[in-house]
Amino acid sequence: MPEHAVEKVVVHPLVLLSVVDHFNRIGKVGNQKRVVGVLLGAWHKGVLDVSNCFAVPFDEDDKDLAVWFLDHDYLENMYGMFKKVNARERIVGWYHTGPKLHKNDIAVNELMKRYCSNSVLVIIDAKPRALGLPTEAYISIEEVHDDGTPTSKTFEHVPSEIGAEEAEEVGVEHLLRDIKDTTVGTLSQRITNQVQGLKGLQARLVDVRRYLESVSAGDLPINHQIVYQLQQSIWCGQGPGQWSMGMREDILHLEIALLCHHYDATKQRSVCLQDHHPPT
Repeated sequence: MPEHAVEKVVVHPLVLLSVVDHFNRIGKVGNQKRVVGVLLGAWHKGVLDVSNCFAVPFDEDDKDLAVWFLDHDYLENMYGMFKKVNARERIVGWYHTGPKLHKNDIAVNELMKRYCSNSVLVIIDAKPRALGLPTEAYISIEEVHDDGTPTSKTFEHVPSEIGAEEAEEVGVEHLLRDIKDTTVGTLSQRITNQVQGLKGLQARLVDVRRYLESVSAGDLPINHQIVYQLQQSIWCGQGPGQWSMGMREDILHLEIALLCHHYDATKQRSVCLQDHHPPT
C-alpha cells in the first residue's frame, strides 16, 4: 500500500457507536480496562476518512505490559468479509479506548503495519469525563534525539474531528431526539457552546503550563519543537505591538534561557568532539 501523508483524521459517528458498544459488551463479561479494534476507511488528499470499524480479540497483562495478544487470524477473516461488502474500505489503522496512550501501543502498531504501512492509532474515550472531542489520533514516527542516541519510535499527534455524511447526520439526529433538550433556545445553546469551548481551551492551557513547569523543574527534557510551536501560538495571537511590558520581558527571558541552553549544548558537543578527536 502506498504511503499517505496524514494531515487530518475524520471519524464517522458509526465508528463511535461501534466502539462504545464494543466497550460496553466487553465490560459486562470481563475486567478489561480497554478494548481494541481495526479501523476501515480511505485517504483523500491528506485526509483520512474513518468510516467503519470492527472489534478484535485482545488481551494484555496488567503487570507486564510487554505481554499482550491480538488475534490476527480473526482480524484477517473479518477484513475478508468486510471487503466483500465494501471493497473501497481498507484497513487504515486501529483503535483502543485508552483513555491515554499505553506503553505497548508501539508494539501493537508495528503489528498493524503488516496490513497498513502507515497505520493510524485513534484513541476513542468511551467514557469521556472532560470537555472536547472523545478522539485523539496518532501516527508512528522515528524520533531523533538531540544527544546523539539512536532513534526510537514514538507517536505524533494528528488533528482529528467528527464528520458525517448526510444520511449519518439524519440517523444521529434520530438517535438524539429523545436526549436533546428541545426547550433550550438557540441563543442559550450558542452561549453554552461558547462556554464549553472556553473551558476546553482553559484545560489545554493548563496542560501547557504543567508541561513547562515539568521542563523547568528538570522532570522532562526540553523539546525544541514544542517550544517553537508555543512561540508561534503566542506570536500568531497578537503582534509585538500589542504585547504588554510584562509579556515582552517574559518572552525575552525565555529566549535568553533557550539561547543559553543552546550555547551549553554546543559547548558540550565541542568538548566531546575534541576528546574523541584530539589535535595532532
